[in-house]
Order: sequence, then C-alpha cells, then structure tokens
Amino acid sequence: MKIGVIKEVQPEKRVALTPAGVRSLKALQCDILVEKDAGASAFYTDHQYGDAGAHILSRSEVLSGSDLLLMINPLPEKEMTNITPACIVAGCFNPFQNEAVVKKLQHTGITSFSMELVPRTTRAQAMDILSSMATIAGYKAVLEAASALPRFFPMFMSAAGTIKPARVLILGAGVAGLQAIAVARKLGAVVEVFDVRAAVKEEVMSLGGKFIEVEGAKEDSAAGGYAVEQTEEFRKKQRELIHQHAAKSDVIIATAQVPGKKAPILIRKETVEAMNSGSVIIDLAASSGGNCECT
Repeated sequence: MKIGVIKEVQPEKRVALTPAGVRSLKALQCDILVEKDAGASAFYTDHQYGDAGAHILSRSEVLSGSDLLLMINPLPEKEMTNITPACIVAGCFNPFQNEAVVKKLQHTGITSFSMELVPRTTRAQAMDILSSMATIAGYKAVLEAASALPRFFPMFMSAAGTIKPARVLILGAGVAGLQAIAVARKLGAVVEVFDVRAAVKEEVMSLGGKFIEVEGAKEDSAAGGYAVEQTEEFRKKQRELIHQHAAKSDVIIATAQVPGKKAPILIRKETVEAMNSGSVIIDLAASSGGNCECT
C-alpha cells in the first residue's frame, strides 16, 4: 500500500505523519510518499523523512500516487479531482460545517474517514485524536492568556502591598477545560468552572476549581461524555449566571461545544463590556462558531 502525506495550508502547522510514524508503517511493508516540506512547520525536515524511509515527492505526485492519503484539514475542492477514486482519505473534515466538501467527496467516489468523529469509547481510544489535541489546546490557552493579561496570575505579597490572584472562568469541563483548570491552578489563579454536566463536578473540584452549577441541565448518557443541546429556559439562566461570574473574572477560557452543532453562545456582547479593562477571552470553540458573541 502507498500512503501519502501532504503539506497543510497555512496557518496550519501540524503534519499528519511524523518520521517516527513513517518507520512504524515501513515495518508493515507500506510505501510512504511525503510531499516536499510537508513537516517543515512542525519542525520535521525532508531529510528526517527520507532517513525514515519515505519518498519525497511533489504535491501532484503524492495526490495521484497514493492508495491512502493522510491529512489534517480537507483538501481544497479543486484538488480533489487529482485523487484517484480508489483512494482512501483520512483527516479532520468537520463534515457538519463543510457540507460542500462532503458532497464533493461523494461525487468523486472517494472513501473518506473524518477522524474527529471516532467515538470516545474504550475500544476506539487508540484512534481518538480529539483528546490529545484538546489537551494541548487547554494547556496553551492558559499560557496565552497569562501572557496577554496585564497582571500576575498568582498572589504576590510585598512591602508595597498584596496583589490578589487572577480570577479565571473556564466554560466547559471536557478534556481541554480540565487541562486548563490544572494549568491555571498551577500558575496560582483562582479558577471557577461552568459545565452543564453535573457528573464532572468531582473532577473539577479534584483539580482545585470551584464548580458553578445551574439547575435543570439536560444530560444524555448515550452522548459519550459530550454535552447535549439545552432548553431555551436553561440557556437563559445559564447566560445570567455566566454574566455574573464573568464580570468578576480576569480571564475567560471557553471550550464548550456540542458535536455536530454550532457552539452555544455563552458570552454575550454585554457580558464582554461588563468585564474589566485588560481582561482576556480565549475562545477554543471558534472553529465551530465560538462561545463568545464577539468571536
């Protein structure tokens, strides 16, 4: 089998296969075709891929010569015609928001796997790409917020007085949210957390966060640990409570998403205006519409 890896379009810096992955697949008697400079943005050189046993080719050669094509984001529609119908493509296609891409793939007869839709079950956890990416996002979000915030995260005591710790509000206690809690607490911030799933309360508290609970949340045990869409009455109470806590927060990290649907709006424009000058909002749900009305 010939497995192809293409170079992602900027600003994407990830690459679908590392040199270490090439070695593993070569051990299975696969031929690996890598587009020139495919790993450059991820700090992997063509020389490293070559040493691992990959063939460094042009983009057109990789597209036309692969039996299995690996990517992060979907190809531009105009390039899909360069792939043979017998080819299988695997990546993150976000099919609920990219309807045109799905229709194009159907029209060309290409078999595609959207890896972010792999269920979060014990049997499928080896293929779970969302959890690892969410962990990185939650970690990085806090560091970005700490860098942008014009004050310290931890409490400081000096002869000049005491500086109170920063207050961080995290919306959503999934993988990204839990990682953000852990990092924010390690940096010394006071952390409050909102999530519609009461089941995550213990996890939040074990990491040192204060759980904000709104009564009346709808949960679904069949949702695989994800949040489900809520009633309008609940969303109204939710927005009011978030507004109260957001107005006292220095940082908001929003991570709330509902699979297959637009991200819920949790931070209204008036809430942003009520926050202190210099406050920071990191919206990790931006790719699915955003949790902030200003995103």
